[in-house]
Amino acid sequence: MIEQQLWHPVIASHQVREAPVACALLGQPLVLWREQGHDEHRVHAWADQCPHRGARLSLGRVLIGLHGARLECPYHGWQFGGAGRCQHVPAAPDFVPPPAHCANVFEAQERHGLVWVRLRPPAAQPLAAGLSEPPAFAPGDDPAWRTVLCGPYELNTSAPRLVENFLDLSHFGFVHEGWLGERGHAQVQTGTVEEGVDGAGLVVRDARAWQPRAYAGADEGAWIAYRYEVPHPFAAVLRKDATAGDPVSNAIALVIRPDGHELCTAWFVMATQGDTSTDQELIAFQDAVFAQDRPVVESQTPRALPIGRSAPVTEVHGPADRVSSAYRRYLNRLGIALGTC
Repeated sequence: MIEQQLWHPVIASHQVREAPVACALLGQPLVLWREQGHDEHRVHAWADQCPHRGARLSLGRVLIGLHGARLECPYHGWQFGGAGRCQHVPAAPDFVPPPAHCANVFEAQERHGLVWVRLRPPAAQPLAAGLSEPPAFAPGDDPAWRTVLCGPYELNTSAPRLVENFLDLSHFGFVHEGWLGERGHAQVQTGTVEEGVDGAGLVVRDARAWQPRAYAGADEGAWIAYRYEVPHPFAAVLRKDATAGDPVSNAIALVIRPDGHELCTAWFVMATQGDTSTDQELIAFQDAVFAQDRPVVESQTPRALPIGRSAPVTEVHGPADRVSSAYRRYLNRLGIALGTC
């Protein structure tokens, strides 16, 4: 199952502090905990199950001592070090736990203000270029750009349906009328779609849509150019650069945790340069825009994205759906099954 070999966001980094936190990924219950004051506050992701008697480790606590940070099981107090191996059994203090007395450890790292987890390392055949790490987000680490995390947003739809909505310009004039588009200017230009090979993602250049206000100080609408990238089956990045008279450049990354075949949790990573809005104002704007998308996206049937000629449901396509069609081909090339039909 390729989905288990990919990196997925599971929770915002700031939510993992002194205490262990429970969450789940692809049906796997996880405990996340942080080595506070040790190893640069490294975050760990383990199966939320003690190897001794199966208690939830997320009900335990993090201990900081002379031997570093340990996660203590709430049932019998067994203590596990950062590598997952049991280091101490209180009921038998002289006992030296063997290597088999170990928690089930998964890979974890932090990017873009989120904790990312991978349940399985890549199979013998390597993953496509760019999928061996969490998706890059240019201008991600550039200090000249301010980054704001929005979400989480829990939805009753599949991750692919949400990505496809993010890539779709032609709904702006109807779902986001007066905000991102106008129904009287519904025509869009899909731009140039570059499809990767061997599982690589998509790049869409010079896509254009009409916006009522090109930027905050404008008093009339204009055609706005967008660049899209799809570096991961459940992530996409939109880039809007400053135009004449517009001092603001924006980039927005949509990243999604697939919670099931028809459930997902999403975050938006917003990067901006030259925008005088506060973080709270940017989050409020994204919340408002997403509130317009939610009822429409959750109303789509089936919730899983129909891809390929063998899909049980056939959807018709129009000229403005070139990017959507390319995205569906991308999922087919990768062999993505979760959230598709």
